[in-house]
Formats: sequence, structure tokens, C-alpha cells
Amino acid sequence: MPFLEVSKFLAQKGHRMSYISTPNNISRLPKFPPHLSSNISFVKFPLPQIHGLPPGVESTTDIPIHKIHGLPPGVESTTDIPIHKVPYLKKAYDKLEVPLTEFLKTSHVNWIIHDFAPHWLSGVATPLGINLVFFIIFNATLLTFLGPPSALLGDLRKRPEDFTVVPKWIDYPCKIAFKLHEMVSHQDCMDEDVSDFQRIRQVIQGCQFVTMRSCSEFEPDQIQLLSKLYQKPVVPVGLLPPSLPSNEDKRYEEWETTKKWLDSKKEKSVFYVALGSEVSLSRELIHQLAFGLEKSNLPFIWVVRNRPLVEGQMDHQNIIPPGFEERVSDRGLVLRDWAPQLRILAHSSVGCFLTHCGWSSIIEALKLGRALILFSGASSDQGLNTRLLHGKKVGLEIERNEQDGSFTSDLVSQTIRQVMVEPEGELIRANALAMRETFDNEELSNNYLEGFNRLIEGFAPSAYEV
Repeated sequence: MPFLEVSKFLAQKGHRMSYISTPNNISRLPKFPPHLSSNISFVKFPLPQIHGLPPGVESTTDIPIHKIHGLPPGVESTTDIPIHKVPYLKKAYDKLEVPLTEFLKTSHVNWIIHDFAPHWLSGVATPLGINLVFFIIFNATLLTFLGPPSALLGDLRKRPEDFTVVPKWIDYPCKIAFKLHEMVSHQDCMDEDVSDFQRIRQVIQGCQFVTMRSCSEFEPDQIQLLSKLYQKPVVPVGLLPPSLPSNEDKRYEEWETTKKWLDSKKEKSVFYVALGSEVSLSRELIHQLAFGLEKSNLPFIWVVRNRPLVEGQMDHQNIIPPGFEERVSDRGLVLRDWAPQLRILAHSSVGCFLTHCGWSSIIEALKLGRALILFSGASSDQGLNTRLLHGKKVGLEIERNEQDGSFTSDLVSQTIRQVMVEPEGELIRANALAMRETFDNEELSNNYLEGFNRLIEGFAPSAYEV
């Protein structure tokens, strides 16, 4: 939760923080440290209603992937909805402009740290003398690929195919671009009225500086280029590596069962499979993935999200192939819906991670030196992350059809074995382990946060509220 982590750090520095979000999203946050509570207030803005967005359901586990009519009730984040319903969510968030404006008029705020969605924010903040920081929770590779604000007007790249080549403004050796199926998938979550590219262009133009969850040790060329493209300060906030939860964590007992299973396995013999909370695969592709795990003949933990594939039907049993769990019972553990991911990755029995390539999951894995089996989730930054990590030789990408994203179980099993046990994977395993020096470096992380804080204090007056 990058915004919360930055809020904690700034509160420690004596800044008074107002953390603004919707009620359900705030309720999902972990408790703020008591000694910092006097420096933060959580401000809840109910999500405005739009047509097709009634009030209740909070999870995609109750929502069919296909044939949904309108948005389900109580949706407040993309974890609550299928990807093709995200445009409705953005339309609803845009209606927060009015209550936010009223709040800002009486709050004595000097800075707003925000994401890409509120394209209208500079029109509200500038007349009130409020400075803006655009904080994107992804890495610099995504921003360099998107390019300068002028490239986000839509004149240069109009078709999905236009995003499958390296942009002309990239001034360093680069082979990173989207696959066609990834762009087609991402366009499903675009708002036709205000595209993501429009939103990003406007928040870049309206902010005082840009920050992202990265560091120059990992992306030196990208961060340097961004300063040229934007013609304003680009100050990475660091990787914000998460800490392991304490044994007092409320879900510790659930972890104990998984830990006992892992304790019975040899060191680095298990691979962990999790495709995030927002990745949707057809039943056919889920079955191909399952058969690939089975064919690898290696121990694994697979986190499966139970989601309905047909409206009104929750078919828990057929999400994975019939008989699969029985056939792999001696070496495979299937966990449904939730798993203590960081604890699993930290266990000595785990050797690598088959991931959808979400940036948060990547940071968790490389913090612990785990090699990566790269399976692009085909949403937002995930395809670019896949190519970035494949190029850095800390992971190996599972080959998929560029047009439709299909893949075979044989390719899945071959890639798993190469990363986990084959001699060809030795370099990947060594490189991933070496990444701990950057991704698990608390001093480095704090240095970036200190630099971010200094820049804010250099702009703002003496009484700070963010």
C-alpha cells in the first residue's frame, strides 16, 4: 500500500496528513501506528452514484467475469470488479471533484499527493495555492514507454498495434513494448470519455513534480529520461519494500497450516504461483496453466481465486481441472482466494515465483531474491514489467500467442523447470538473488523517502499539511 507507506513516513517527519479515499477502501487499510495517529486523519468520501453503480458487493468473487449488466453495488476499487467494468469506476471517481473541492477550501492543505485518475485536480488545487505531486505506484519503465505529455494526446498511437513497438523517444538500448493481446485487454478498462492517457497527460502537466515507486539503482536510464521528457523534477520515492507481518497478525493461524506444509519440503524446491486479484483467464487457459504445473513434476503452491465464469453461477469445482488436486496431492498445495504471499515467498523452501508481473508482487519477490517465472497479466504495466525483468535476466517469460494470449501447458512446464532446476536457469537464479542488495535495502529505501521529504519541504511553507 504505497500511499499509506509514504503517509507514515511523512507523518513521522511531523507533517499533518489527510488520507482521502472511499469508506470501503479506507476500511481495508491496516491500522496506522498509534504514535503517529495525531498526525493523520482518514477522510472518507462516499463514492458518488452513477448509472449502473448501485450500493453492496465488494469483491469480484461474487461477480461473473462475463455478461455483467452495469456495475455491482459497493464497488470502490479495481479489486472489486472485472477489468471491463473499470471505466464506470473512473466515471464515479470523477464525481468526487465537488466534495474534494469543498474539503480543500477549509482544510489548509499545502500539498496533494495523488495518482493518475483525477485529471481535473490541477483546476481545483491551483486557484487554492495547493502544490501537486503525481505519484504513480508503478515503475519508471511504464512512464517512459508512455512518453512526454505531447505523445499522450492520442495522435501518435491510436491502434493497439501502435503500442507493440519501442517508442522513438527512448534514448537507451531497449526492447520493451506491449504484446498485442495485452493492449487489447487494457483498452477494455479505458474510459471512452477520458482515456487513461488523457488523465496521465493532464496530471503530469498540472503537478509540481512526479514520483514513482522505483529507484535509480534499478532504472537509471528510465528515470533520467523522464526528467527530459517532462521538463520538471522527477524524484523516485524508492521501492517501498514491505515488511513481514508480525506473528500477532490476525491471519497468522491460517499461515501456520501453510508453513507446516512448506517445512516438509527441501530448500528452494517449491515454486509459488499467484496471478493477483485482477487477472481473468478463461477456464481453458486456467486448465492449461494447471496442466503445466502438473507436468513440471516439482512441488508448488498455487493460489486460485474462485470467480464465477457465467452470470449467476459460482462454479468452484471446475475452475481447475477435475481430479487435479488428487493427482498432485503429494507435491501441490492449492489455496483459494487468499494466501500470506510475503510469508510464503520468505520461506526457505520457496525457490521461485510464477507471477502476473504486478509491480508490488515483483518487489516482494526480489526483496527476497526469488527468481521469476513471468506470466503477464495483460493489464496496465504488467506486459512491460514482464519484458523489463526478462531483459534483466531475473526471470523468464512464458511464451504466449501475441494475438490472443493463449499458451500451452508444455511451455508452462518447460519455463518452470528452466527457472527452478535446469542449468540454463542458473544465471536467472543468481541475478534474482543479487537483487536483494537493492530491493531489500532499508537504508536505500529511507534515503529516497528523505529526498522526497526534502523536496516537499523546500517547496512548502513552514506549517506543513499534506
